[in-house]
Amino acid sequence: MTKHINEKIEELQEGAEWFYGDEFKLEEASGRYKKLVKLANEVEGDLEKLKNEIEVIGKDFSQS
Repeated sequence: MTKHINEKIEELQEGAEWFYGDEFKLEEASGRYKKLVKLANEVEGDLEKLKNEIEVIGKDFSQS
């Protein structure tokens, strides 16, 4: 199952909040940070792809 951009952003927000919450454990911080960096890169790639698709659609409409 592929996550939508909104779901990934929510997961990023929740993950970032963990670092400031009562559940924070230094032993887990590195692994969680790496996971969030990977997820942030996925979101960035998804947004770039979406931006490119929107630009293509915009060009199609401007040529009409």
